[in-house]
Amino acid sequence: MNFYGNYITRLIEELSALPGIGQKSAQRMAFYIINMPKDKAKALAEAIVEARSNIKYCSVCCNISDTDICPVCSNPKRDHSVIMVVEDPRDMAAYEKTKEFKGVYHVLHGAISPMTGIGPNDIRIKELLERIKEEPPAEIIIATNPNVEGEATAMYLSRLIKPLGIKVSRIANGVPVGGDLEYVDEVTLSRALEGRREM
Repeated sequence: MNFYGNYITRLIEELSALPGIGQKSAQRMAFYIINMPKDKAKALAEAIVEARSNIKYCSVCCNISDTDICPVCSNPKRDHSVIMVVEDPRDMAAYEKTKEFKGVYHVLHGAISPMTGIGPNDIRIKELLERIKEEPPAEIIIATNPNVEGEATAMYLSRLIKPLGIKVSRIANGVPVGGDLEYVDEVTLSRALEGRREM
């Protein structure tokens, strides 16, 4: 039912379509937004449109960026001989918060999931293979989520990469099975990185 008129109802509907936002949260957010000063609401709307319009994917690691090569890949102080493969940009951000990993990343933008129809060609595996053939690293650390899809992706990548003579390791347990890396605390992530094992 439309209690508030078309504009607010539409705003609530759009907000509730976001992941993790239910109807009540969307309603609270909508009322917060309409009570903001107009310049703040306009700045929020512009930030959303600009981010959506101008975001690119790094031509090296496939992370989201506003430049052709992201700040991590373009940093000469990073160890480019060690590549950590993650599922999502948020996983990369979680590892960056630990300040422990000094290598570079490759972002897959998903995991292999036959149940949902996501195969190896649907994520950024081809880009990873092209990258390591061009400049073979000393080590690939597979840091996919410790769930069925993440494990399947890790095994698939290991089978592709090991024959190339590159060391392949997997982050250690300590990251809870079934969990998402973006929600794991920095200490646990650091321990998982330190305790990685060769695959």
